[in-house]
Amino acid sequence: MSSASAEFLARDAGDAEPRALRDASGDAWPVLADAPRLTAAQGELLREIRIVDEYGERRSIHIPVERALTVFVDRHELVTLMTLGACPELLVLGYLCNQRLIEGAAEVESIDVDWDVSAAAVRTRTGVPGIAALTARRVVTTGCGQGTVFGDAMAQLDGVRLPDVASARIRQGTLQRLLETMRQQQSIHRKAGSVHGCALFAGAELLMFVEDVGRHNAIDTIAGWMAMRGVVGGDKVFYTTGRLTSEMVMKAARMGVPIVVSRNGVTAMGHELATRLGMTLFGRAAQRHFLCYTGSERFDSEPEPGRAPVRVVAG
Repeated sequence: MSSASAEFLARDAGDAEPRALRDASGDAWPVLADAPRLTAAQGELLREIRIVDEYGERRSIHIPVERALTVFVDRHELVTLMTLGACPELLVLGYLCNQRLIEGAAEVESIDVDWDVSAAAVRTRTGVPGIAALTARRVVTTGCGQGTVFGDAMAQLDGVRLPDVASARIRQGTLQRLLETMRQQQSIHRKAGSVHGCALFAGAELLMFVEDVGRHNAIDTIAGWMAMRGVVGGDKVFYTTGRLTSEMVMKAARMGVPIVVSRNGVTAMGHELATRLGMTLFGRAAQRHFLCYTGSERFDSEPEPGRAPVRVVAG
């Protein structure tokens, strides 16, 4: 640990005050009364660089700014996350929730992020029992962001409870409005590429949207947003631009969200987990097109008109 990091961890977090979070429309949402104090760390999300294109022309473009954030829990070094850093405090809180290191936001006293030392200091109210044992087994997961999980995903199924089919459904028209909302969303990806986006919906209403260099970070940030506000996932829909791996499916399930929509596809283990949990997965979803991989019993289909048959004219 560097001397700057040690000094950062030793300082008083009393200046980190509770702050209202902002939803996708810019309206303020109140946090829970016992929510942790959060800083509001800011950093540049895009950087302008000069490139040479295929025509030999020099021009300026923007690229996302990736940075390391080392997370300390009660001065115990936990993990280093590679992140865009759009909402780092929520990312850290959601990460702790999704890794089952805490059960809820009330267990955390404060989260202090300082980009000068690239660190996040988490102070819990009563500590995390056996944190060394909990973090002893680390599995580096596939793909962007290299998410880290602690333990075996399959062994954690018994602790997941999702709402029954009758109380959590989605109509095809709602799904298509959701996809249209995401198509029109102003985003870093549209300007610079190289990031994934995740969103939380209530029906077709967008509640929260965030982008990060890895889909793991984006879903954890939404989990942190939900934890700060006490939002339950049973009547929500989760959207991601990334593929539905086992980790993404499990994180959505831990957040209590039974319906997941992806612009990408699903892996075999993600499919197996969703089937066992009774989740509904939509993939290859863009504009009016989609595939329902699992959980069609939660889906109220409103089929598109059939394609006109192709006529073959003999020549």
